[in-house]
Amino acid sequence: MAQLVKRLSDELYHDLMSSKSILEIRRKAREFSDAVIAPRAYEIAHRDESVESFPHDVFQAMAEADLFRIPFAQADGGLNLEHRVLATASVIEELAYHSNSVAAIYDVHCILSGRTLERGSDEIREKYLRPSISGEKIGAFATTEPLASTDLSPQAVKTLAQRKGEHYVLNGHKRFITNSPVADFIVVLCRSDEDGMVELVVETNFAGVKVGKPDLKLGNRGQLTADVHFDNVKVPVSNRIGEVNKGLRIALSTLTYGRIGIAATGVGMAQVAFDHSIAHLKSRQAFGKKLGEFQHWQFRMAERATQIENARNLYIKAALRMDQGEDFPEPEAGMAKYYATEAAGDMARDGIQIFGGYGFMRELSEDGSHYKVEEIYRDSKIAEIYEGTNEIQRMVIARKIFGKELVG
Repeated sequence: MAQLVKRLSDELYHDLMSSKSILEIRRKAREFSDAVIAPRAYEIAHRDESVESFPHDVFQAMAEADLFRIPFAQADGGLNLEHRVLATASVIEELAYHSNSVAAIYDVHCILSGRTLERGSDEIREKYLRPSISGEKIGAFATTEPLASTDLSPQAVKTLAQRKGEHYVLNGHKRFITNSPVADFIVVLCRSDEDGMVELVVETNFAGVKVGKPDLKLGNRGQLTADVHFDNVKVPVSNRIGEVNKGLRIALSTLTYGRIGIAATGVGMAQVAFDHSIAHLKSRQAFGKKLGEFQHWQFRMAERATQIENARNLYIKAALRMDQGEDFPEPEAGMAKYYATEAAGDMARDGIQIFGGYGFMRELSEDGSHYKVEEIYRDSKIAEIYEGTNEIQRMVIARKIFGKELVG
């Protein structure tokens, strides 16, 4: 059973921006995370990646708890909330508190895949989005390639969809595709000489689709990623999302939403590392007094509490702007993503130092004990990289300051 510690956000953070309905969503998500994810979190974080290790039980439990309905409109089977983006981000923070892998699975399934499917036809939403919301199907989202990730321009993206009558013939290679080893379909960004950049829904059982073995990663081991190859895959034109040559804009808007979600994971990871560190500082003794009596750690934790406060405010504000209809809520989305994920890394690094040798252990052989900070230290790093590196977020912010003509 996972060790639960006191959540200090209840005392230190006062949410003056979220509505009562959002706070209730957060409360329910927290109850779910404590009851369902916490007991499974250690195993999810420490097992090597495999199709068999994917947490299907947690995925289905999220569906049964209606967590997949939160981001979507009633017409598609969603809860039709007024502030859907903020509600979704709040859920993601609560999931990441116990497992960043589960938060990443939810982010890709609901935000990256689900948000893109929302832009699709009635047929697409009925065939793919509704079963995703009910948990009957697992979705994935593919933009990254071996030589294209941060740069998704038509010149960089090599996956090609050639228009042949009522089908596209798809050839290419995508990399690091979350959920792909267990997905029923993948939303794929590709280039078409005839139709420009397009987003296609590709079922993983289509002839010519090959999903590789799950990658073995430093952290987020419950989040399965793999390469996906497309070899003359016939995809109906009806599986195109949106109009021709709109695929890149749809993908970039979706990734902006995803950055808000990743910011929320940063806050969740920072908060759990903070809570565990404070509990240890209050109990561990050195040189005849508690570690928390040393002014160094008092001041450092005051800084980290302020950092977490600011990170949470940033993602909430970015989410509210998107809920107001802004597809690209900058600079807040970029600020939230880089600031919150770096807060997680900073707090995890401090957590390892606070726990000392214990923090460096995946598991102590003597008694089987383990400590959350080691897991967060590994999991937090990817958050600074995926869905737009933190260097790119700084560039986005700088562009707002100096203009595109100077920054590019």
